[in-house]
Amino acid sequence: MAEEQQTLNDLSKLGEATGAVATATAAAPVEPKKDELGRAYATGRRKNAIARVWIKPGSGKVTINGKDQETYFGRPVLRMILRQPFEEAGRVDQFDVLCTVTGGGLSGQAGALRHGISRALVNFEPGLRGALKSAGFLTRDSRKVERKKYGRAKARRSFQFSKR
Repeated sequence: MAEEQQTLNDLSKLGEATGAVATATAAAPVEPKKDELGRAYATGRRKNAIARVWIKPGSGKVTINGKDQETYFGRPVLRMILRQPFEEAGRVDQFDVLCTVTGGGLSGQAGALRHGISRALVNFEPGLRGALKSAGFLTRDSRKVERKKYGRAKARRSFQFSKR
């Protein structure tokens, strides 16, 4: 009986020791990732579009492929997509965005920019990760156009069937 009591004491000490190690590793603070110019970089992707994004503290100016956002994205809906990460994080007009986008159409490029801006915000301020992740801005939307198959009119559509 005394031996069982001694074993239980040892196991409880073992549990306390492993619990202390687990909390010490989980509480490590995440450092911001900035370059020598004070900018945070990230890559965003959506459909076939790839966006390389740099953000730095500023007045809220967005430059896409050397053009202003009003010139590059004519539709207000696409500009609204770019603002979503800043609104969710509560950082509207606090960062300047410089980005290059290639591939895809305008809608895919706007989605890629939103993804890249969100990831760059997390690199600049790691504390914003929870808000942006719960809004779904850090998840890469993996949907792409399905390829056309041979013997079919489109990806799934067959040619019209004729009995005679």
